[in-house]
Amino acid sequence: MSETKELNNTIKELDELKLVGFRVLCPGDQYVVEIPKASSHLSERISEIKHVVNPLQQYGAFVVENETVDKDGYWVCVEVKEFEDIPPDMVTLTVPSQMYAVTRHKGENKKIMNSYDELHKWIHANNYTRLKEKWHLEKFYSWNDVENVDVELFDTISK
Repeated sequence: MSETKELNNTIKELDELKLVGFRVLCPGDQYVVEIPKASSHLSERISEIKHVVNPLQQYGAFVVENETVDKDGYWVCVEVKEFEDIPPDMVTLTVPSQMYAVTRHKGENKKIMNSYDELHKWIHANNYTRLKEKWHLEKFYSWNDVENVDVELFDTISK
């Protein structure tokens, strides 16, 4: 499968996000395997989550340089309007309003780091600073086929 890279990197500010889903915690090289499993599991159980904003859109959330164990891992979630009656084996996460450098990756999930590398070069070239200790997001439009994902990458920045 080929990889498509959209060249329009942009800056976006997102309002606070309330997310519900599963936390994935595994060795670094296993995330590429475990995240799709969690994503499928979340899709199967979406009806158990109340106040879902868009059941066809999933978010990934992570902190690049986490200093605490509670921020280690990767969260596979859907956005909700409010938290209510969360299933006991699911987690909640509130991501504050933040500014992001954004690009889109279409292609194999294992090649997503190439898109991140390009985005990081663009951030540096445009004099932004990556905030590695803040929440970063991945907004998935298509995730069922690991050979052909469609995802917006949100890297938290400041000017």
